[in-house]
Amino acid sequence: MTKRINIRHILIAFVIFEMLFLYSINADAHCDTLDGPVVESARRALITGDVTPLLKWVPIDDEQLIRTAFQNTIEVRKLGGQAQKLADMYFFETLVRIHRAGEGTSYTGLKPGAEVDPAIALADKALESGSVDKLVGVITDATAEGIRERYRRALETKKHADESLMAGREFVEAYVVYTHYVEELHTLVRGGSTKHHQHQ
Repeated sequence: MTKRINIRHILIAFVIFEMLFLYSINADAHCDTLDGPVVESARRALITGDVTPLLKWVPIDDEQLIRTAFQNTIEVRKLGGQAQKLADMYFFETLVRIHRAGEGTSYTGLKPGAEVDPAIALADKALESGSVDKLVGVITDATAEGIRERYRRALETKKHADESLMAGREFVEAYVVYTHYVEELHTLVRGGSTKHHQHQ
């Protein structure tokens, strides 16, 4: 009995950790892409020559560092051509690196925009278009399918759970995945589980 409970607890912990870890990776990755909100803000700032809108992305203690990097970039951009491209990339990397450090996460370089999670891209487009309907539809459909898939697996294994010890364990595993997927979704919906983008 004790061994079975321990295995169950391990499975529960693993499922919850995996869901939160994958969510965290997908969410964090958005900020270090070339078409993410941080770099997009930087592009606009370099065109207008105003660094102020960028400062919201970094901790207060790093504002001067960004101001200095911005001014240096503006100066080099005047050379045009390859120098301008290199200066822009230097500034993007500096801004994103400082932003990530402010979140307590590591910086591993800028990624192509294609790596942005489709749902995150839709979230940005919703803000641009002023309509959230498409995003709601996509997330709702994906969530419903996730529940159905795990439900089908749990239901099928339940039918054979008492036929053998192996079959019983397969049911327990499917049951844990199913119920804790639902539980974690419910927690996320209530807004009580995941914290993201907390600036120092």
